[in-house]
Amino acid sequence: MKPPFPYEVMFEKQDLLERLDIQIVWGHYKIKVLRFHLTSFEPGRIIDFHNHSEFEFHFIPRGKGLVILEDQTYALSEGMFYLTGPGVMHYQAASSEEAMDELCLHVDIIPWERTECDPWEAAEAEECIGKLCRLPLQPKEDLHGAMACFLEAYQVCDDKYSGYYTSIKQLVLSILMKAVRAYDAGVITAEAPIRNMMTYRYQYAVQYMEANSSANLTLENVAEKLNISARQLQRTFQQMDANKPFSKLLEEIRLNAVCSRLEESDLSIEQIALSEGFANATYLHAVFRRRIGMTPTEYRKTKSLER
Repeated sequence: MKPPFPYEVMFEKQDLLERLDIQIVWGHYKIKVLRFHLTSFEPGRIIDFHNHSEFEFHFIPRGKGLVILEDQTYALSEGMFYLTGPGVMHYQAASSEEAMDELCLHVDIIPWERTECDPWEAAEAEECIGKLCRLPLQPKEDLHGAMACFLEAYQVCDDKYSGYYTSIKQLVLSILMKAVRAYDAGVITAEAPIRNMMTYRYQYAVQYMEANSSANLTLENVAEKLNISARQLQRTFQQMDANKPFSKLLEEIRLNAVCSRLEESDLSIEQIALSEGFANATYLHAVFRRRIGMTPTEYRKTKSLER
C-alpha cells in the first residue's frame, strides 16, 4: 500500500500562494514571485516547446515523464528537479502510463541597488544567483529537500501563522539555495563572517553581568554561561583590559546601576545598595566614595541640582 501523497492538500487551493504579492530583497537583487503552485499532468499530456523570461523551478514530487531542454532529452521521475532560466526552450511530457505532478516556482530576479546592505548577505546572494544563471541544463535529484519548502509555505499561508508572509519569503530563498546546492561541488567563495571569539566572549560576559549585576555573580557562573572555564574567562578579561579584572568590572557595573537609581528614584541608600548587589549601605558608601569621590547622598544632591 502506497503511503499518502504529502502534497495532496495543495490541490485544494492551488492558487493560495499565488494570491500573495511576494517580493524579496536579497543582497542587491529583488526577487518577484510570479507562480508558486502544485500542478498535475494527466498521462500522456504534452507541453510543447516554449520559454519564459523568468527563472522556472520544476520539482517532481510524484509520477514520471520527460523533459527536453534545448536539444537534450531527459527522463523525469519522483524526487527530481530542473531549472529553466530566461529564454531556455523546453518541452515537457507526462508518461503515457501515469500522471506526473509538478511543483512550480517562477521568479523574476532583478538587480536592485541599495545603499545599505549586509555585505555578507550581498556576497551570498551574488554567488547564489550567479550560479543559478550558470546551472547545467540537466535534471538532478532534489538532494537538499527543496520540495518540502513548497508544502511548508502552503501550510503557513493556509493557517495564517504569525509571521507567515516573512516565513514564505524565507522559504522561497531556501528553494533557490537548495536548487543551487543540488549541483554544487561544495566550493564556495562567499564565506560567512567569523567572530573574534575573545571579543565575543568578553562582550557576552559584560552583557550578562550588566543584566544580572544585582545577583550573586561569580567568575565561575559567568564562565559557565559561556561554556568555558573560569581560567579561560579570567584570561579573556586580562587580555581585553588588564586594568579591569572580573571583580573590578563587576563593581563598576554595579556602581553605574547605583548612580542610575540615585538619579531616577527616591529609594533610600540602603534599599539601593541591597537591590544592586552590595551587602549594605555602609559598604556601598565606602566603595562609592573611593571610586566616585563623594558619598551617594552627595551624588544624588549634585545630580538633583543639575536638573
